[in-house]
Amino acid sequence: MSGRTLNNAVKLAACAVFFGSAYAQQPWQRMQMPTATDVAKVWAAPPPEYGPEPYYGLNGAATIETVQHDLDTMKGLGFQAVTVQAGGGMLQTYLSPEYLAFFKQFVGEAKKRSMRVWIVDDIGYPSGFAGGKFTTDKPALRMQALSIAKRLPVKGGATLRQAVGPDVVAAVAVSSTGQQQPVKIDGETLTWAAPTGSDWEVLVVEHVFRTSPTRSDTNPTHQKDQSQSLEDYLNPAATAAYLGFTHQKYYDAMPEEFGKTILGFRGDEPDYSINGLPWTPALFERFQQIKGYDVHPYLGAMLASLPARGQTAGTLTQKELRAKGDYYDVFSQMFRDGFFKPQSEWCAAHHVEYQVHLNHEEMELALVRSEGEFFRDMKYVQVPGIDSIWHQIWQDTISDFPRLAASAAHIYGHPRAFTETFAAYRPEPDGQMARYILNEQLVRGVNLVETMYYPSTASPATATRRGGGPSALMRDPSWPGLMQYVRRISYVMSMGRPDASVALYLPSSSLWLGDADADRAFVASEQMLSERQIDFDVIGGDALASDLEAGRGYLETLSGNRYRTVIVPSASVISQVELDRLKAFAQGGGKVLFLGRTPSLIAGKTMLDGREATAVDFGFAAVETSAQLPETPTPPAQPPAVALTPQVVPAAIEKAVNAAVGVRDVSLDAPDASLKVISRRLADAEVYFFFNEGPQAASHAVTIHGKGKTVSVWDPETSVVSSLPSTHHGVDTTITLDLKGHETRLISVR
Repeated sequence: MSGRTLNNAVKLAACAVFFGSAYAQQPWQRMQMPTATDVAKVWAAPPPEYGPEPYYGLNGAATIETVQHDLDTMKGLGFQAVTVQAGGGMLQTYLSPEYLAFFKQFVGEAKKRSMRVWIVDDIGYPSGFAGGKFTTDKPALRMQALSIAKRLPVKGGATLRQAVGPDVVAAVAVSSTGQQQPVKIDGETLTWAAPTGSDWEVLVVEHVFRTSPTRSDTNPTHQKDQSQSLEDYLNPAATAAYLGFTHQKYYDAMPEEFGKTILGFRGDEPDYSINGLPWTPALFERFQQIKGYDVHPYLGAMLASLPARGQTAGTLTQKELRAKGDYYDVFSQMFRDGFFKPQSEWCAAHHVEYQVHLNHEEMELALVRSEGEFFRDMKYVQVPGIDSIWHQIWQDTISDFPRLAASAAHIYGHPRAFTETFAAYRPEPDGQMARYILNEQLVRGVNLVETMYYPSTASPATATRRGGGPSALMRDPSWPGLMQYVRRISYVMSMGRPDASVALYLPSSSLWLGDADADRAFVASEQMLSERQIDFDVIGGDALASDLEAGRGYLETLSGNRYRTVIVPSASVISQVELDRLKAFAQGGGKVLFLGRTPSLIAGKTMLDGREATAVDFGFAAVETSAQLPETPTPPAQPPAVALTPQVVPAAIEKAVNAAVGVRDVSLDAPDASLKVISRRLADAEVYFFFNEGPQAASHAVTIHGKGKTVSVWDPETSVVSSLPSTHHGVDTTITLDLKGHETRLISVR
């Protein structure tokens, strides 16, 4: 065993200790390093744990006969597993003993067909309302927020005395000229003397029980509203109650199937789609512990800066803006530790896995306000995911956001990343477009596919527009063949380990400050790297600061791939810890490139007390600020299905990126922005998945550097693996790659 292999084994063993014994028992839950021959023996009929699966709704008066019919249909459509959700109109009350007995029968029928089951963790979305039980049974554990309760006008020179309720937590006075002063609250009385010279308004901040809207099939109105509250995501006690309401009941009813027929629990879009700031009773104390200062004086200004109906959003001073960044930093840590981590730990302890996607992953500037930080949320999640709905992926869009899920899996040592795909597409894709949408995700590292939507055949037509059964897309004649194709590609691209050596930094801390330029630069950098056949992962601040293992000139993931280049796209803030890690990385021989601009703020324990950056801070790195990447275009509301326009990269950036990346694993005889690639390393081979996302045929001499000389092409339609002619020049191997428009190719180099 090599030193590196031993090191990876030690890291994965430590991961197994953390997550429980499931990793020692279930092959699909851990990283595997088979040979290409081993994979070729299995890939014709991969194990059902690698999917794909439909999202199946137990809507209507479903009986065991309904289930039998629907599962048989799914098998015929090419599905090997099923994601199942309780739905409206069931004959049994959700989570009742009768429901659980029926669900156990469902699992038994899946088992008879050698199918696997993922359980959707609620009877609607977002996850976390337990069918309304937090509203009825645990009202003190409902979601909470901070909100401006009152706006009290005060004339200059006047004194305000106002009784306030026990829910008030802070107050701030804002003058007509923009000045701000914190207002002290003594018990339940607010007293404040306004300075002369201008009029003032005192903003009174209180905590309220306020929930993101939920769409629940136990809601009598069948509306998406606030009538059934989500749990307090920031409170581990609330998540413990949630697990007791839901997960534990399934386990108690059928423990023998956990980790066997039942693969785990599937979460959906947990977030704070609320007016105000996310809050929990422990937040102020936790904030003080993490940041070392009292956030109360800044709350009014933060809330006044948020868009609110009928109110003009206020403008924050630099100090207030930094305090807001600190608030979101603490919020995101509490969201991770209060909601995602406990569920991951529960699943591991019960020999299953947790898979979840967030809301609008393709819009990080919005995501950070409602979910905090993508990689924090996903750190402990065994199967991180993304959501492809509406018009997020089409032939006229730049669709690099699936790398977020794949990168989270790579960083934290998980073999699979999943997609919920095809929900609410308008217009609904046909079989050919569905293949395109899936290939766009497969080539960006997604390797577990869930397709929407399959309501039970007992569903009434009024509930699903046309009644139950597979969607029109699933009834496309090409569908079974497409699912077989997906199953085989998913399996191969789950084996071994990822092999990206380039890391692209996600500037979430800049996004907490509302930095739209950092967001645009990040998305444009994703596009630039993808269009140059540079395989890369996205990394978050926690990975850079501590989660990646530092070696001489590399940063290593729990999956075992090593980053030798880190690109930071136009971040406005970076922490001193991250900066020190980058400096040590560069001094060891790694390459660091700051694109567009260098950060202006270096944060320490806090952003509030961060220091201004100077050019000396970045003297260890390559810096290219003379040019900017063009903004990635926003897709139109309706898909015209036109070809994508390649990005035009300024020569200065092209030169800087080439110098930072160095010799590429894959290079072409001529530039081709439409050709995308991702790679994985097996025990004795490198595997490359190519996708020509353009409509025109492409033919290239493709040179693969230093990976071997025996080249094979893997045909997912037939499962045949055959040799591919190649030429060799030193450590380089060159093949001819001929691809039709929208065609893929899977090859291995031994």
